[in-house]
Amino acid sequence: MICFCYIFSVKLNIIKMENIISIKYNKYILVKLRTFGGDLLKRVFAFLALLTTVLSILFNPFMGSMVFSQANKSAYVVNIKGEINPGTYYYVRNSIEKAQNEDADLIVFEIDTMGGRVDSAVNISDAIVSAGIPTVAYINKKAESAGVLISISCDKIYMAQGSTIGSAETIPYTEKNISYWTSQLRTVAQQKGRDSDVVAAMADRDIKIEGLVDKGKLLNLTSENAKEIDFIDGIANSRNEVYSDIKMNNVTEIVVEKTLFDEFVNIINLTFIAPVLLSIGFIGLITEIITPGFGIGGIISILGFGLFFGGSVLGGSASTFVLFIFLIGLIFLVLEALAPGFGIFGISGILAVVVSIIMASNSLLQAFAYMFVAFIITIIATVFLIKKLPKRKISKTLLLETKLNKEGGFVPYKENTDYIGKVGNSVSDLRPSGKVQIGNEILDCISETSYIEKNKAVKIIKIDGNKIIVREIKEG
Repeated sequence: MICFCYIFSVKLNIIKMENIISIKYNKYILVKLRTFGGDLLKRVFAFLALLTTVLSILFNPFMGSMVFSQANKSAYVVNIKGEINPGTYYYVRNSIEKAQNEDADLIVFEIDTMGGRVDSAVNISDAIVSAGIPTVAYINKKAESAGVLISISCDKIYMAQGSTIGSAETIPYTEKNISYWTSQLRTVAQQKGRDSDVVAAMADRDIKIEGLVDKGKLLNLTSENAKEIDFIDGIANSRNEVYSDIKMNNVTEIVVEKTLFDEFVNIINLTFIAPVLLSIGFIGLITEIITPGFGIGGIISILGFGLFFGGSVLGGSASTFVLFIFLIGLIFLVLEALAPGFGIFGISGILAVVVSIIMASNSLLQAFAYMFVAFIITIIATVFLIKKLPKRKISKTLLLETKLNKEGGFVPYKENTDYIGKVGNSVSDLRPSGKVQIGNEILDCISETSYIEKNKAVKIIKIDGNKIIVREIKEG
């Protein structure tokens, strides 16, 4: 249609140039146009040509997409700063899903971290690798420890001037942990076409690379060092420089801010907050057990344990099955508290609680650190409550103030004072306790001194509760 209108428009223009008309068809058209109003028809064809062009651009999917791709590129910016924990993974995962849903052209991960939990770093790495959208890591200041794996998971890496990447050793430094961690680093590095030996040297101090790092030291690269060995794609002092280097013009940048819930999930997963939440759970549980009915202790306990395990579940480091194991453990402990002695319920409950905390933690060491800190805080808090509660009305439900003594009229057994002054014989050695025969009765007695031989005459001199105290009668 466009071509048709364009050809006729050209022919109409040719009509005005009568000195160059040489084709008989044009002469014919010239005669016709002059007859029916050539100027008006020419304007109609010109208008139709313009209208058709505009409509084609607007409604042709191919042309429309081409115009958008040339003029409007969208880049989503995800800030990874501070400690890497399940809360960080929760935020990154949601940000990637948002970019996917809104058909983003690029995701930029701006990184400034000293590291954090290995399991969270692995989860974040998996989410980035499987994003299905081009990704760029922009290291602004530092990408240490867990930040290394996150950075190399992206398609491209850019570093700000003076920034660093490396020092990815695990804590604790064990052969098992290092083997697992370096294998993760190598796998992702190879997948993204980066030098796996360089990446592994950042985590394993036993790896030596000539001219780069000696054995016994961890590799840490500055932006200049990384660029010299082609470990990164470039040095950029702003995200705009990154866009320019990857030939991405007219960028619409969307910074994915953390929501209040994202911040909340991040806070409850911080290393120093998690054991505090455990402590709150245990303190509330102890308070609930020693008080009648269900009250504030139970609510506090549910809140503490719920936040601890809920943070791990939301952050992808634990499943709801972990929470189920923990609840089973609590049920066993409550049953044990209701039963006399200590048996299978108590042992099973403790094991279930310990296992659930281990499963919700990054490592065995971290789990025991959490439990140790929680134990200390719980003991201190319990002692404090016991000292303070007697001053409050609630103390009557926690502490028994009645004293069970003779002065208070409490006598747990009947004292037989009739025996005082009676004489008998020891039928066994008293060391200092033994048997004494008084008349036809044999009594359990205690010697006033340390030892009385068998077949000695003795006299009962005192009755103290259920104790009968005797003295040897010396001859003469």
